[in-house]
This record gives sequence, C-alpha cells and structure tokens, in this order.
Amino acid sequence: MKKMKRILALALALCMTFALAACGSSNTPASSNESADGVTEITWWAFPTFGVDSGYEQELADAFMAQHSDIKVNVEIIDFTSGADALTSAITAGTAPDVLFDAPGRIIEYGNAGNLVPLDDMIEELKSDLSSESLLETCVGADGSYYMYPLSSSPFYMGLNKEMLEEANALQYVNLEGDRTWTTDNFVKMCEALRDSGVCQTPGIVYCGASGGDQGTRALVNNLYSSSIVGEDGSWNVDANGVKALELLKSMYDSKALDAGFSMAAADELQQFQQETCAMTFCWGTSNAISYASEDYTQISVPFPSDDGVPELEYLVNGFCVFDNGSDAKAAASKEFIKFICDDAEWGPKSVVQTGAFPVRASYGNLYEGNEEMSLLASWTQYYGPYYNTKEGFAAMRPLWFNMLQQVFNGTPAQEAADAFNTGANA
Repeated sequence: MKKMKRILALALALCMTFALAACGSSNTPASSNESADGVTEITWWAFPTFGVDSGYEQELADAFMAQHSDIKVNVEIIDFTSGADALTSAITAGTAPDVLFDAPGRIIEYGNAGNLVPLDDMIEELKSDLSSESLLETCVGADGSYYMYPLSSSPFYMGLNKEMLEEANALQYVNLEGDRTWTTDNFVKMCEALRDSGVCQTPGIVYCGASGGDQGTRALVNNLYSSSIVGEDGSWNVDANGVKALELLKSMYDSKALDAGFSMAAADELQQFQQETCAMTFCWGTSNAISYASEDYTQISVPFPSDDGVPELEYLVNGFCVFDNGSDAKAAASKEFIKFICDDAEWGPKSVVQTGAFPVRASYGNLYEGNEEMSLLASWTQYYGPYYNTKEGFAAMRPLWFNMLQQVFNGTPAQEAADAFNTGANA
C-alpha cells in the first residue's frame, strides 16, 4: 500500500511539473525572438569606419528605427585595437552581435567557421549593379555562400612627390592625363632620373621588414610584368613574370634606383615619404593621404605601373555580415537594417561618402562631383584585380612574402626565393 502511495505521489508530482511547464509556455511570446510588444531587438557592432566619434552609426540606427517601428537597433562601437579580440570572445561565449560592420578578412573567416547567416538572396539582387565584378570575390566563403554585403571600396595605389620629380626632370615619365595609367619602362626611367639628380636620399623604398601595408609591395611586383600571386589552380604562386619583376627590383636596388627597407613596414616608408627622404610611396590610399599629408610639397596619386599600361589594383572593401544567433526574426531584421544602410536612396550614398571610399553600386555614379582627386580615384575601380585576402592561408603567406623580398635583395636568386615562397605558402 505504501509502495502504491509513493507511485501515486510521484505521478502527481510529474503531472504538476508538466502543467507548470505548459503554463510557462503559454505565457511566452509567440516568437522567442521578439519582445513582449512584438519588437525585434538587434545589436550592431561597428569598427569606426564611419569616423571616430562621428555619431553617424547612431544617426543611421535612429533613421532606420523611425521607418521600422518593429525593430530596435542597439549600437556598439568597437575599436581597431581590441575589437577583434572582443569579437572572438563574444563568439566563444555565444554573445556575438547580430550585425557587424568590418572588412572581408574577418567576415569571411567567421563565415567559414559557420558563425554567419548566408546573404545569397541579398547578393543576387546586387550582382547586376556592381561597379567591379571582382567585388563578388570579397563576399564569398569557402562553401560558395555569400557572407558579406558590401557598401564601399577604395583602391590602393602609389603616391609621388611632384616637386622632387620636377626638379629631377623625372615628371616627364609620369602620365598625368586621363586615368594616369603608365608603364614599367617609364617607372624605371623615373627612378633612375631621381637617382641621378640627387634630389632625395633614395627614389623609393621597397619596405620588407614586416607585414604592415604589404599589399603595396605585392601590387608593385604583380603589376611590373602583369603577374599574379595566385595561380590558375588557386594555389599561392609567384610565377615566371613575378620572378622577372623581383629580378628587376633587385637590379634597381643594386643600381641605387630603389632602396630596400629591411627593417621597415609601410608606416615607416610613409613617414619617409612625408618627410621627403624618398620621392614615392607604394602604400598610398585615401586614408594614408590624410594621415601623411604635407603642406611642403604636392602629393600625386598614380596607379601602379605595368608592362602593358593596364594596372590591376589591390583594394579595400567595407561591408556587413549577420551572425547566426539562432533567431530567424533577428536575422531578418538584421538584413533589413543592412539593406537600409547600403541601398536606401538617401542613406546609401550618404553612408558611402561617410567611409571616405567609393560605392560598390555602379548606379550611385560619382558621389564626388567637383572633387578632381576623388573622382579620379573613383574611376580606378575598373582596374580592381583579383581579391585574395580571404583565400585560405592568407595570414600564413604574409610573413613569407616579405622574407622572400629580403632574400632577393640580399642576393638569393629570385627563382630560388620564389620557389621557397610558393612551397611554404602552400604547405
């Protein structure tokens, strides 16, 4: 009898537990992704690409919420120093933001790790309006899904000291007409004229002491004889034309038409350019043109020289991604927010200009009418080359790159140094 009572008591307890659970379920909102009042809340983390302390991010959120009363956007600004670590910690802890504004490198890494919501449906609508087809390469993950929605982009290029070139009678070798494309032969002649004139300590510095700004030296090597650091099979590959470019740079180093910055990264070379120690920089861009501006001389922007006069430029991209936080409602709200920032007739162009870059949408046209310099740079989007920053092994390749340059300048045959680079980068 006692045993029967214990069984009945247990059964009653279980029934009460299930009843309480059922009551709790009935009091939960229809969607656990929404608050009680039907508002979906999302969090946006942004690196200060729109400007430090500009307040622009909150402006965007407020404008969006004014049109979407069913979505609340919380804005959090992260810095370039600690932001990456904060993101890693948040992902590990399961507290990642819903929206991130960043560059392709980290975004595609998160996508490849399975942390992001694919944006294929959004990209399909954008494809026909891209200013450069290569921009698609910046958005796609290893599985073929698109994980980044791009807003703006900007090329990397060279900067020249106009007055130094004039004094050395070297400006004659630089094309200042049209889109300013020029040739490898004229680049060599310019450097030799600068060397012979003695107007500067060195015409230019091929910095090879660290990875900072290494896209500049890769663009230089890849353009001189129209080579590519990525082979047709997708492997890292300094090819025969790349070897030829390395040999040219070594000969120019030996003849003092160029110098090698064995202990320098791009920031050091840029400082030398600003201080007029050298007459050119291989790491010029819209942000560096501001950071390293000078009132003492005129800084001229030119694309990288190439044997055929048609450059392939490296470039940066600013874009958005959506973290997969297990909520369809949050994902949908996040996509809606991203489309507003990038595609709204008013806020889309305004957001592009706020980044100081150029629209990925061709339909936005020239957003810098009347600004000769920015209009010139905007026209260079047509020269964007293959994008490989999201390629597997990119981070491991970078120190091998500047090690290869050092070896070549120190006398290692270019082919031998290139072979070692190719083997190491693909290991």
